[in-house]
This record gives sequence, structure tokens and C-alpha cells, in this order.
Amino acid sequence: MKVVIIGGGAGGLSTASNIRKYDEDIEITVITRDTNIAYSPCAIPYVLSGDVECFDDIIMHKPKDYLDKNIKILTETEVCAVNHDKKILKYSSIKEDENIDDEITYDKLVIATGGSPFVPPMEGTNLDGVFKIRTINDGREILKWAEKSNSAIVAGAGLIGLEIAYGLKKMGLEVTVSEMLPQIVPRSLDPGMAKIIQSYMEDKGINVVLGKPIEKIGGETKVESAVFGDEVIPTDMIILATGVRPEVNLAKMIGCDLGRWAIKVNEYMQTSVPDVYAVGDCVEAYDAFTGLHAQSPLGSTAVRQAKVAAKTIVGIKSKFNPILNAMVSKIGKLEFGAVGLTRAAAMQNKMNVVTGKKRALTKARYYPGAKPIDVKMICDIDGKILGCQIVAEERVAERIDTMALAIAKELTCDELANMEFSYAPPVSMVIDPIILAAEDAQENLNKLTN
Repeated sequence: MKVVIIGGGAGGLSTASNIRKYDEDIEITVITRDTNIAYSPCAIPYVLSGDVECFDDIIMHKPKDYLDKNIKILTETEVCAVNHDKKILKYSSIKEDENIDDEITYDKLVIATGGSPFVPPMEGTNLDGVFKIRTINDGREILKWAEKSNSAIVAGAGLIGLEIAYGLKKMGLEVTVSEMLPQIVPRSLDPGMAKIIQSYMEDKGINVVLGKPIEKIGGETKVESAVFGDEVIPTDMIILATGVRPEVNLAKMIGCDLGRWAIKVNEYMQTSVPDVYAVGDCVEAYDAFTGLHAQSPLGSTAVRQAKVAAKTIVGIKSKFNPILNAMVSKIGKLEFGAVGLTRAAAMQNKMNVVTGKKRALTKARYYPGAKPIDVKMICDIDGKILGCQIVAEERVAERIDTMALAIAKELTCDELANMEFSYAPPVSMVIDPIILAAEDAQENLNKLTN
């Protein structure tokens, strides 16, 4: 059997590696436009901040490493056409400044084309000094330009935008973050929790502009300023961290059904076209709470989908579970994470919700180095947990993972509050902060129902 995978990101390469894990004989070819493979785009901001020494350090494997596993990687290669009736794929490669056109046959096709950076429709995005952020080459260009700059504006206050902003600040630039919505991290956090992170960034000297998108980028040949309504901010560079849009052109070419945003797949990662699968940012997933199609542009989601696709291809029964969108990030010393629905998202979906919130400590209060930790719990009117948000300087990820499991198992606040947790003064309070938040949510629920 021949399997061709289009895309060399987390979804594509994980599909290839997992197919090989379960079957030694399948012929696997991965086609990618990128020069580099097997690197984490999530690590790019941490190279800018100096936490990771250089971009080469975030490249975990080379094509030869995959060839040693009998997986062929074609880099700097563009898929031009797919004839799925004959199962022939045509592609063009750039080798030593020469275009080489060729074709390959397949039995199974995996679309892992990911997403393309969204460029807002405004004047000036083509000026020198305006950057998108998606690939390692984007990161290299940003670093090179930033080293000769004094100021930067980051458009978009999602995870990557905030991480990039902090990285540039650590490089010594004056940094402004612009967000069109009235809060930062609007996808994952409610306003009060987002405010904690905003205050931290402002304390570090990063200017945050909310509710004002960039309307125009000024300059002759290179960027000189950004216009926000009646306010003009001079700048040497602008990074567009304004999200991604799924790449679905090849899926359209083949005839795959599309949803509202991306490629429709079932729980086995199969598209509507037989023998064609899709994983990663280019597909829609089912939301665990609404049952509707949604996007989950997270590397962790792509890898989980890849495992399911690989198992399905080799004949092992496996299903991809509905998404909870668990996320975690770190800016400077501050960690923050979330899983499930925000209060705002739950209310948009016409759910009656109750919240609980507690500020506690990451260690016993008498133990040196204890850090404040803020936890917000969201539950429905029956007490079932719908979401959780956490901000602290340590130990956020493991608590978010705990809450992901609690939500997946449909625990109530009362059930969580009565569960057994470990304790030792150097690493925890005797009553964990997530239990305190669950108890607060339950008390607020009792006030409503009694």
C-alpha cells in the first residue's frame, strides 16, 4: 500500500510516524512546501526571547532521520494537481534553482495542509517590516529585522501574539500589542482572568491597546507607523499575529465536503471522499459541549488526530474524541491555561452557568517561594464542569490537564471537590486551588437552587 501525506507539520509527520509504528511495509511519502520539517512553530517566540538559543535548536529531525525509518520526505515541493479517480498526484519541486515536475501514485491520501496566516484587509501590509508568523523562516526574518529596530507592534493578542510581544520586549524593543476585541486571549479566557495577564505584561513595559484594530500601516517602502482610529503610533516593524485560515484548496480540488471553516471529517479522520483523510488545522472537529463543528488550531490536536488517522489507515480501530481545546502558555514567569468553555462562550450557546473563583497559593503558605494562583471554574446549572481557567507562575499545565480529564469524565463541582489529591508543603496546599474553586462554584450553585 502507498500512502501520500501532503503537509510536513505536526499532523502530517505524526501521521507518517504512526503509520510506520504499526506497519513496516507501507510505502510512505510526505510532501511539504517548507524547507525545514519537524520543528515546533510554538517555539518561535522563545527563540526571540532568548529562552531557546537559536532556531536550529527547535528543529528536532531532518529528512534523513525519516528516511532511516523508510519514510520519504519531499521538501520545497508544491502539489499542483490531484486526480483522485486515477489516484495520481502531480507536484513541482525546486532543486538547485531548477523546477522539477513529477507525479506519484497513491492508495491512501492524507491532507495535512494546515493553515495560512490571515492578513487583514488594510493598507500597508506589503511594506518592508511587516511580518506574518507561521514558519521558522518567518521567525528568522523577524529576528533579523528586530535586531536593527527600536520598536514593534504586534497585531493580535492571542497566544502567539502575546508570546511574540514578550520575546521582542526581552530583545529591548518598545512593544505595543493591538487587539480588536476588548480583552486579550479572547478565545480561551474570560475578561477578569485575561486582565491578570494584561497587567503582568503592562508591568513589563508592554503597551496593550484593546478594542482598536490597526486600520492602516503607514510608510513609503517600509513600515513607519500604525493607525488606530485617530491615534498614530510610530513603529519600526509590525507582526501580524491575526490567526490562520485553513488551507482547503486541495481538498476542494479532490471534492471533499467542507464545513463552515474547514474540511469535514468523521471521527476516524476520513473525509467525504473514499481513501482521503485529513488532519490538523485544515479540518473541523466536533465541540464536546455543543456537538457542532469547530476549529482547534493546536499542535496537540493535530497530533491526536494524526494517531487516529494512522490507525484507521492500517486497520486499527480508533476514534477521535470531541475537542475540549486545552491550552497552556508562558510569558516571562507567568503561566496561564484553560480548558473547555469560557463563561462567555457558554452563554453564547444559551447555557445557564455558574462560576467559582479562588486566589490561593501554589505551595503551603508558610513554605518559601509560594506563588499566587488564580483559578476560575465554570459549571452548568446541574453542577457539571464546563470549563476552567488558571493563571500562576508555576504548575498550571498539570492542573489544566487534571481539569481536562475531569471535564471529559463529566464530573460535577461537588464530585471534584470530594476527590483525593496529593499534598506536600513544597509543592501544594493541603486543599488544592482547583478544589477551592470547585467548592466556590458549588456554593454559588447552592445559593441559586435553595
